[in-house]
Amino acid sequence: MNCGFENCVVLNGLLDKHGDNWSAIMDEYQTLRKPDGDAIADMAIANFIEMRDKTADKKFLLQKKIEARFAAKYPEKWIPFYTMVTYSPDIRYSTALKEGQRQQAIMDKVMATADIETKWESEEVEKLILKEIQ
Repeated sequence: MNCGFENCVVLNGLLDKHGDNWSAIMDEYQTLRKPDGDAIADMAIANFIEMRDKTADKKFLLQKKIEARFAAKYPEKWIPFYTMVTYSPDIRYSTALKEGQRQQAIMDKVMATADIETKWESEEVEKLILKEIQ
């Protein structure tokens, strides 16, 4: 639904820009929305797998706690993936997908930290994330 709203906003902007020139509107719409349509399709499949396989996984839930803690402390450095894909007019789905993949690579390193379960709230973990996002 959020994607549909975003499509409407983009289409409305193109109507303002091109008036009744439907050929120009549709050409630009296709160019603008194709990467985001592909991204939302990829994210839908990934979300299905996540909901099916990971929501009861302790490591996955811990990762989400670490991300939420870091995002609360550094909102200018880390926007949670879910927040990025919830309708946000300044973050395209294709951008959110790429950023989400970058964040997941960082979190893979964090989650590989020895004894992450006991030190997830530590300065060591925070510094590791800060180092990786530079």
